[in-house]
Amino acid sequence: MANCGEEEIKTKLVINALPPNGGNGTYSYSKNSYFQRKIEEEIYKKLDVQNLASRSNMTIRIADLGCATGPNTFITAQNVLEAIKTKYQIHPNDIASSSISMLMQPEFHVFFNDLPSNDFNTLFTNLPPQKDREYMAAGVPGSFYDRLFPECSIHLAYTSYALHFLSKSPEEVQDMESPAWNEGRIHYTSGSKEVVEAYSAQFGKDVGRFLDARATEIVPGGILVIVMQGVPNGMPHSDIINGMLYDCMGSILMDLSNEVSK
Repeated sequence: MANCGEEEIKTKLVINALPPNGGNGTYSYSKNSYFQRKIEEEIYKKLDVQNLASRSNMTIRIADLGCATGPNTFITAQNVLEAIKTKYQIHPNDIASSSISMLMQPEFHVFFNDLPSNDFNTLFTNLPPQKDREYMAAGVPGSFYDRLFPECSIHLAYTSYALHFLSKSPEEVQDMESPAWNEGRIHYTSGSKEVVEAYSAQFGKDVGRFLDARATEIVPGGILVIVMQGVPNGMPHSDIINGMLYDCMGSILMDLSNEVSK
């Protein structure tokens, strides 16, 4: 029987060997990459690449907040970089002459951030070799709910499906004497109104800290991109796919816990 290490290696190889679906069919990547295209559109419309680059010694700094271990983070970084390059090339920097301008292409520095407990060794093992990427890379361990970079140093920051992770579990849901005591559950789905409100309040505090930190770090004219899930107004959390998944996971974990305690 294969051990866990061997299974992990096999899984990693399979994941790395599966490219996005090609072509333009219904299930192709090009037909199912709305968020990537949206980010590129916003860069083209709102990011003044020429002005930002000229004010920063021709270096554009990009931050991926909540990068995990790749490889998706590298694909996103490359897509963002290509969008910035495309805009710069379409509107070359008008400084001295067009010939000088075309020589002064900006360089890119990408910061990959996640919690200190993140497996940065795996992340940078998966990093494309220098000859295959057009940016310098650096790891930044720390919570994105706090300051991570110097003031006015980042031109574009983005976080994709990471901001829903809270900085901590609400204290009320862990207090047996609280109306928000979330007994028998691992999530707020199917919880009481008090449980949902406790998680909502914690999320509000966390997002406030996140935005305050980014407001200090991002240069005037820079962009912050947030990609995350939402819930339609009025729909119970237990009716969405993720809610059903968490309820199922919670039930399984409770059964396992009861088996262990017998």
